[in-house]
Amino acid sequence: MMQILSAAPTEPWRDPKRLWWLLSPALPALTLLCLLAVAHHSPSVLLWLPLFLIYGAIPLLDAVLGEDTANPPPEAVAPLQADLWYRFVVAAYVPLQYTVTLLGAWIAASQPLEPLAWLGLVLAVGSINGVGINTAHELGHKAPAWERWLARIALAPVAYGHFFVEHNRGHHLRVATPEDPASARMGESLWRFLPRTLIGGLRSAWSLEAARMRGRGLPVLHPKNHNLQAWAMTVLLFGALTALLGWKVLPFLLLQALYGISLLEVVNYIEHYGLLRRRDTCGKVEPCTPRHSWNSNHRASNLFLYHLQRHSDHHAHPARRYQALRHFDESPQLPTGYAGMILLAYCPPLWYRVMDPRVVAHCEGDLNRANIAPGRRDALLARWSTP
Repeated sequence: MMQILSAAPTEPWRDPKRLWWLLSPALPALTLLCLLAVAHHSPSVLLWLPLFLIYGAIPLLDAVLGEDTANPPPEAVAPLQADLWYRFVVAAYVPLQYTVTLLGAWIAASQPLEPLAWLGLVLAVGSINGVGINTAHELGHKAPAWERWLARIALAPVAYGHFFVEHNRGHHLRVATPEDPASARMGESLWRFLPRTLIGGLRSAWSLEAARMRGRGLPVLHPKNHNLQAWAMTVLLFGALTALLGWKVLPFLLLQALYGISLLEVVNYIEHYGLLRRRDTCGKVEPCTPRHSWNSNHRASNLFLYHLQRHSDHHAHPARRYQALRHFDESPQLPTGYAGMILLAYCPPLWYRVMDPRVVAHCEGDLNRANIAPGRRDALLARWSTP
């Protein structure tokens, strides 16, 4: 059963995390301060602070602060979703993200950085743009046109604008099936998953948009093609910065984009690992339920990621705003937040040791109910078969 926060009959319910959601735009704001300090000759070690937060401080805070399984009461959901404060919090990320990107590009092109400092700059800016993909994810599911356009703008610095097409119209349709390039399979390492999801997502986005264009009687190479619109934003951004700052800035832009994309895809790897929507005898896929997403209620990661870890409710109600997403007891639970799980995913033996038993338990010992990597099926069935 879901735990629901009850409000006194005479008092309207208020979100206890209302101001804490500002932690997400605080991440690019803090990175911006670090870049400004380095630009004014402070120690370049400050460039590594965002990485310390993502890989160190947030997992530690998840361990210390624990979980929050509380849901808003049903009567509070409508006013909670209508509250413009929460839209401001998400939208505030994008101008900060762009300021970090522009300042980072200027530093890369004009400041004499040692190789380690240059790498720190790439990772610092790439981390902000990678988390920015999550901001685009929140914005891209909403109905108002300004939010959907802001989502595309947030994707431009990582050259990943086709995510807007593939995620909304591809992943949400095929999630937790072998056909979905963004759903990781049991026994599939992150390093095998990455090329499959990168190539598969691009192909899917192009196919979906080509079909949409043909359905409207338009050629695929048309200005209304959402993929072309998104990629044009990146070309315009990177082209303008290269024209202003010189060719030296282009490797920086490309490498920070690659790292930002990797942050998105490692989260994709975590979200549905080994989970499978089964087919009936006619081949029809069962509806997506809370059992088909890995969830986490660890406080720190959820505050930084707009409740992305309440992923089951997101798949059930993609338009539901982050502040109203709910916890479900039947959802399979991760041992820690996404920030800590990212570190595990980087090391496949540790990942398998932690996650494969959880997949087996979730499937009640029947791995025919799991999404298994084809090349690992026999080995995994032998490993986990009941004597």
